[in-house]
Amino acid sequence: MKSAIFLSIREKATRLPKKVLLEIKGKTVTEHLIDRLKQAKLPDLIVLCTSTHPDDTILVDIAKNNGVDYFRGSEDDKLDRYLRAALKFGIDFVVIVDGDDIFCDPEYIDKTIERFVQTNADFITCKELPLGAVCSGIKLEALKKVCEIKDEENTEVWGGYFTETGLFKIEYLKVEDEELRHPEIRMTLDYPEDFQFFKAIFEMLYVPGKVFTLKEIVALLKDNPQIIDINKDMQKAYIENLRKHTKIRLKKNALSWRG
Repeated sequence: MKSAIFLSIREKATRLPKKVLLEIKGKTVTEHLIDRLKQAKLPDLIVLCTSTHPDDTILVDIAKNNGVDYFRGSEDDKLDRYLRAALKFGIDFVVIVDGDDIFCDPEYIDKTIERFVQTNADFITCKELPLGAVCSGIKLEALKKVCEIKDEENTEVWGGYFTETGLFKIEYLKVEDEELRHPEIRMTLDYPEDFQFFKAIFEMLYVPGKVFTLKEIVALLKDNPQIIDINKDMQKAYIENLRKHTKIRLKKNALSWRG
């Protein structure tokens, strides 16, 4: 079984232009995220998955300069992009990490792969970690099936194809460490306030050459709740925007299929 992290990322952004190229402590947030992903022990490789749009060439350069693979595919159809990347690299199980999620936890990337080995589930994720610390794991056969039955080329928001159709075996990871059970904390980069949130944490925890852990982040926020206040009001706008872009459209007779 071959597994990989797919770092799903594009330069395109409207609420916070060029957000994946913003710098903190002399490195882009994308480079900081790649450093974090390299801490995961179980994936066989890391693939930066971006589009063929010319503006995304700079992300390919970041991948090359940081020693990770890359793939360029559809601009709007993320699921098609993931499938083609998985087929190119011979991946059986992909762990999707969004480029906005700078603090995605490598320990839970490993836990996601472990759960797949144990259960052979189609889709694996976690609801209890802070928003932005979570990844999603997809079995290749399930990804193929979704790409066959979906009737929508824009799959910016795609999780519902797995979780809301009743077609797939879903597993949700439990967070054993109670200190990390904070889904109310926002750790994703969409708005200027989010960037200030990340900068505040890096200012207090960052040491060159080291990657601070999710446990260290949560402990810092517990002692400094004013940092959480920086971007907490953006969550409502984020959810409203997410709902606007959530479209699950299936071809006729798609629901008659059962895996």
